[in-house]
Amino acid sequence: MPSEPVPRPDGPAVAPGAEDAIGAVERVPVTLAVKRSLKRTHDMFAGNHDLRRGEDPSATEKLLRIKTHDEYEHVRDVPEQAGEEAMAALPYLAAPMLADDESTKEARPTAITQMLMDTGAGVGNVDRTLPSASPGPVAPLRPSVPKDPANTVQIVPVRARPEIPKPVWHAPWKLMRVISGHEGWVRCIAVDPTNEWFATSGNDRLIKIWDLASGTLKLSLTGHVSTIRGLAISDRHPYLFSASEDCEVKCWDLEQNMVIRNYHGHLSGVYCIALHPTLNILATGGRDSAVRIWDMRTKQGIFVLGGHTNAVSSLVAQASEPQFISGSMDRMVRLWDLAAGKCAVTLTNHKKSVRAMALHPSEYTFVSCSADNNKVWKCPKGAFERNISGHAAIVNACAIREGREGSSILIGATDNGYLHFWDWRSGHKFQSLLATPQPGSMSAENGIFDVKLDQSASRLITAECDKTVKIYREDPDANPETHPLNWKAPKMNVESRY
Repeated sequence: MPSEPVPRPDGPAVAPGAEDAIGAVERVPVTLAVKRSLKRTHDMFAGNHDLRRGEDPSATEKLLRIKTHDEYEHVRDVPEQAGEEAMAALPYLAAPMLADDESTKEARPTAITQMLMDTGAGVGNVDRTLPSASPGPVAPLRPSVPKDPANTVQIVPVRARPEIPKPVWHAPWKLMRVISGHEGWVRCIAVDPTNEWFATSGNDRLIKIWDLASGTLKLSLTGHVSTIRGLAISDRHPYLFSASEDCEVKCWDLEQNMVIRNYHGHLSGVYCIALHPTLNILATGGRDSAVRIWDMRTKQGIFVLGGHTNAVSSLVAQASEPQFISGSMDRMVRLWDLAAGKCAVTLTNHKKSVRAMALHPSEYTFVSCSADNNKVWKCPKGAFERNISGHAAIVNACAIREGREGSSILIGATDNGYLHFWDWRSGHKFQSLLATPQPGSMSAENGIFDVKLDQSASRLITAECDKTVKIYREDPDANPETHPLNWKAPKMNVESRY
């Protein structure tokens, strides 16, 4: 009669004799079992990790022969010494024979030749499909004689020094008119293409239209709820565009004096605006680190150009490539490819934030202004040309006036209230003009936030921290005798090269 299974108190029944066949079953936790399995695996596969494979002398010799054959097969058949007939046929290879040297009288195989001869016997399956070079004579080398440095003449090429042109004389500028009317800092200026009026705005959120000839107020526009940081006037439409810190970009119809379009999309304040000279598009940049391209008519965003890592503080536009150039607080200048909708060139030469840029009216160049240096770049690739320095302050705005006598003028407006005037070609600063704060304002409020030239480039308009708008012009009574050119050619140093 078969025996019945023995019931277990902690599990199913086990047949009698099963525990005796496999031994006592030990119940362990899963974590301990995994650790034991890992230890067994390590002992099995990694126990001989430090043992190295024994070297095979025949395999090592074959490897050396193959390498030698690959390296020196092309010089295997070169003779060791040229004969007299070959030397006479090739006189340009001839060299005087040394009578005292017995080693030159007979050709002896060198160690390399002997090794190649042995290699050829060992490597027999070499595919010689390429034609080998015909052997030629080799002249014996003359023993090297140490040269006397006193009798040796070394020709050192003359290092070409960069030419620093002499600056052209420019008449100094002087204050012509002070216009008051704003109730806060004046942050931006835009001049009408007809040169009859100009617009200003700032912290008081008002856009004021002024007559350029008389300086009288003609109109005030209101609509923004925060500081207005940028203005632009179209030369093809009766439109005025404004960018504000309230994340809004507005289009004003100057025939109706009202807002007709709003461009929504910026996530933070808008700091700069630029209109394309030939296309009906505009570009804006702000604190969200993006440059946004808008269709002027449909209010739709065309591109969102990303790449900057800090606020975009300056924008310029031109008809040729690159059509948009942006400067940012991340110390980078980016040249944008409008057709592809992406960054074409990134310039990282600046060490401080780039708050101002300007395009040259006639040259294919532009300047980016920063607290470290004003750098001139060549379009379209952004090739660095030269530095223009001497301001030692934050540059908030700049403008380039095309010269009448062969050289232009770079004008920079700094945060400490100075207007700096440089000769464009030589980089010579011929004038630094400190703006006088308006009576009643604090003496510290003398910063200049924006600067624009009128269409004739004869008047300079500045937007200042003392709530005024100042107009400058060249001194008509100045001449080279009354205001001589005080210039000395600077010495080349390391800082001026980059």
